[in-house]
Amino acid sequence: MRDLIKINALSKQPKYQQITNEVIASIEKGTLNHGQQLPSISELSSWQNVAKVTVAKAYEDLRKRGVIQAKHGKGFYVANTAVRSALNVFLLFDTLNAYKETLYFALKSRLPEGTQLSLFFHHYDRKLFDDLIANNLNNYNYFVIMPHFNENVSATLNRIPKDRLVIIDKAAEDVSGEYAAVYQDFENDIYSALESGLDLLKKYKKLTLVLAKGQFQFVPDGIISGFKRFCKEAKMDCQIADKFSTGIVRKQEAYLLFADRDLIDFVKHVRHEDLLLGEEIGLISYDDTPMKEILEGGITVISTDFEQMGQTLSKIIDQKLTTKTANPSSLIRRKSL
Repeated sequence: MRDLIKINALSKQPKYQQITNEVIASIEKGTLNHGQQLPSISELSSWQNVAKVTVAKAYEDLRKRGVIQAKHGKGFYVANTAVRSALNVFLLFDTLNAYKETLYFALKSRLPEGTQLSLFFHHYDRKLFDDLIANNLNNYNYFVIMPHFNENVSATLNRIPKDRLVIIDKAAEDVSGEYAAVYQDFENDIYSALESGLDLLKKYKKLTLVLAKGQFQFVPDGIISGFKRFCKEAKMDCQIADKFSTGIVRKQEAYLLFADRDLIDFVKHVRHEDLLLGEEIGLISYDDTPMKEILEGGITVISTDFEQMGQTLSKIIDQKLTTKTANPSSLIRRKSL
């Protein structure tokens, strides 16, 4: 019982609200059942080192909502287990771009009315990632985390209660317990996508993957290993470039570009050289956006379905699931290849 209600002294959320939320969360999880007695005001005040008036304020709020009842001379008891706390969701993305917007709005449109979404960005800064999570552990009842790092971040993720954690886009290593995830299988996704487009790739002498490595660009290790596996098994001449430059662009070769800024530079160069995109030179971009549907008559893309990811994520949160789901990905054929 002593560990039933915990208060984070560093949280910006009022302590009485933390107590209220902890009681409701315990009822939702079945830790507190109908008719079960809560700690007395004096006990909880002593255990959590908070003022008695703070505990009394939380209990009075719960009593007014019909969640608990006071029995004279006996204490406080759970009166109603048919309660559900309003969803207050902490979203931690890497950066904001067109396909993350698709994911965000697909999630937002399908969550129950009254759900609060707070969106944060870590910009591939590990310290910022750690601090944002640590400083908000008691402020939200769901945590949706995009751990876009090629390093182990399990120590930070393991601080989040697993029944409140959803990992998205990239699978995480060494995270303990039963938690939910909607992820991309980067290695197998790129391999399968390139294999499905082999008939088009055979038109070209060589395929180059351009990574665009930098502070504000994340390239999963799985993409590189999947690309290498495809090239080996397809017996195709391939190379990997750390960054884009017009000097690597050659006629009768194909290019897989990871960064959208490189896509624009590539198209400008192809226009300047009067090369026929999709015939004299091939182009695949990573992650679909509405712009890519119309640019140069359509850019071929390898992309996961971010709309579907948002739908799956909303279902997990709304139904409190702990499923782990690989999000569908495919090669979308357009004019550029």
